[in-house]
Amino acid sequence: MSETSYMEQELRSQPETWRGAARIGAAGGPLPAAGRRVAVVGCGTSWFMAQSYAALREGAGLGVTDPFPASEAFLGSDRDYDAVVAITRSGTTTEVLRVLEAVKGRIPTVTIIGDPETPAVTLSDETVALPFADEQSVVQTRFATTALTLLRAHVGEDVTRAVRDAEEALAAPIEKEWVDAEQFSFLGTGWTYGLANEAALKMREASQSWTESYPAMEYRHGPIAIAAPGRVTWVFGQAPEGLEADVARTGARFVCHARDPLADLVLVQRLALERARARGLDPDNPRSLTRSVMLHEPTAS
Repeated sequence: MSETSYMEQELRSQPETWRGAARIGAAGGPLPAAGRRVAVVGCGTSWFMAQSYAALREGAGLGVTDPFPASEAFLGSDRDYDAVVAITRSGTTTEVLRVLEAVKGRIPTVTIIGDPETPAVTLSDETVALPFADEQSVVQTRFATTALTLLRAHVGEDVTRAVRDAEEALAAPIEKEWVDAEQFSFLGTGWTYGLANEAALKMREASQSWTESYPAMEYRHGPIAIAAPGRVTWVFGQAPEGLEADVARTGARFVCHARDPLADLVLVQRLALERARARGLDPDNPRSLTRSVMLHEPTAS
């Protein structure tokens, strides 16, 4: 494995790609306006960004926003959606293309995409292209966070602090205890629950790590039983009252930073990279994964 991977190059470019996305998001464009009922879909990492966007948009009072994995999207007429937002880096993922085909002519669609020369563009009514955030590594880093930064700006958030905190996260030390830890549980509340899911996925993909993720208030309803010495409980955003003390009693390491939660995800991306290197793994080509999942369509008999 090369000393500098695509994953490292791409995750380190995030402050700049976030700035570009913030300008696009603040300008308005084709993304759903306030008051529209929205379904947002994606697969894998993009689904987790959909979860965060849905919580942010509803939390801002901009309208009903429901996140779905593209393979399990309930978009029948009885749900009365005004728009579908699809998030896809490659623009070739089968499940996303199926959703766009299924609702074409019935529900207006907007796709946030990394590669604008792909089938999703043809199937979408509108697109927001982020080619400057597209990636070569199989493991997503900057496209996902850049898409979410775009959406944060569109719902009216000032992401200046997030960019600044991301720059700080790129320079923050990676603790040896984290690199050596046996297991991680990532927790979040509201929009940061999607980040927790993504952090766990990133560690699994890049470094084959044992990770779990939960809503922070659910952690004490069973999952805390896994906490133990040599393991880490990592919270994105503000931790529920008393949780740190509860984790400390298990002997696990409790981690919760004051930086913007999306910037804290950048630190986890770096940690996943370091754990991959420590295990002799190539994070750009993780086991059993490809850049895009393209399913074989059944042939007519």
